Amino acid sequence: MIFYLPRRRNGLRLAPSIALCVALGTQAALAQSPLSLERAVAAATGRSQLVIAADAQARAARETATAAGQLPDPVLKLGLNNLPIDGPDRYSVTRDFMTMRSVGVMQELTRADKRSARVRRAEREIELAQVTRQATIADLQRDTALAWLERSYQESMQELLKSQIAQAELQVEAAQTLYRSGKGSQAEVFAARGTVEQLRDGIAQVERRVAVASTQLGRWIGDGARDSLAPRPRLTLPAWTEGALADHLARHPQVAAATQQEAIADSDAAVARAARSADWSAELQYSQRGPAYSNMVSINLSVPLQWDQKNRQDRELAARLAGVDEARARREELQRAHEAEVRAMLQDWRSHEERLKRYDASLLPLATQRGEAALASYRAGSGPLTAVLDARRGELEVRMERLRIEMDRARIWAQLNYLLPSHDGAHGKPEALQ
Repeated sequence: MIFYLPRRRNGLRLAPSIALCVALGTQAALAQSPLSLERAVAAATGRSQLVIAADAQARAARETATAAGQLPDPVLKLGLNNLPIDGPDRYSVTRDFMTMRSVGVMQELTRADKRSARVRRAEREIELAQVTRQATIADLQRDTALAWLERSYQESMQELLKSQIAQAELQVEAAQTLYRSGKGSQAEVFAARGTVEQLRDGIAQVERRVAVASTQLGRWIGDGARDSLAPRPRLTLPAWTEGALADHLARHPQVAAATQQEAIADSDAAVARAARSADWSAELQYSQRGPAYSNMVSINLSVPLQWDQKNRQDRELAARLAGVDEARARREELQRAHEAEVRAMLQDWRSHEERLKRYDASLLPLATQRGEAALASYRAGSGPLTAVLDARRGELEVRMERLRIEMDRARIWAQLNYLLPSHDGAHGKPEALQ
């Protein structure tokens, strides 16, 4: 429908009103639109305080890296030397020629290779903070997707149970009618009522699980967790699962963090190696004496004597090198564990795919045909109502089990799709169902 606005002499006054109405209408439409999986994941990422904490950690690492390359602060020295404490000149700071009031400054001249090694170690801390941020986002997106999918499938189970209630109540009425006319038994009436109560109990349990899933989703996205959900996306495995897993899993956040820990350990070894060379210190001192004596200037150089280097500096370096070996071994073992975990999830995915095909091809059609045959026999008077109830119950169990299999497959998808960080967000992106 097209609405024509009346003409006004001053069209400029009307334009802002039209723009305001369009903006408000767009916001209302967005507020009323169902909550999709992608929107939920994006909302959780933008709302999380963990991401803010990771950003602060990275910022702190960058500040530390800047300070690591600087020389130590100079030391200001004030002194009173050779003050007499007895005799005629005791406690006088001007009468004895040896008494001096001194002021000086000392600077430790840290070697350039040491400062460079410290800067490189601090840079590894920055990279570790960035990897930690990626791991935080990946975990956040995975948990949000799991909560969204859990609620979506529980609501599907709820709708399936509700759709069976109406048919079960009609069967109760039919059983009561036959019982009053003497063509049915009271046991069939009780059986039909029992079926209805079982369905209601199942609905109550599913409603509880829906509420729990909404609460978990609210943990990540806030008040929007109570909105209606959009249709579930068609889930496909990310492209990286078809390649060499060992190469792709090097980008796994935990493996990447272990790699950075190995790099930090190597940087610690480099710092310890540089510490085997001593740093010099330089001091400039000005000393003032009494008016009858000359003032003096002193220049001092000092250097530590590493007289037992094999039991101190060399031992420290050996300890850092052992730390490198430890970090490398832990990283390799962690990568093996994640590779085995991913292979197991892929096997489960393929098993669920095959089961879903079997359910669609044979189990669901057979359960439906059994129910139709039992109902036809019951209407013809050649079959009992209990056979119809058993067939209905069996068909419901088959449909519920299919939903459970699909839900398990969706959980695997969420774990794999958000396992590796994605800079463009394109890998494993779900396609919306038509």
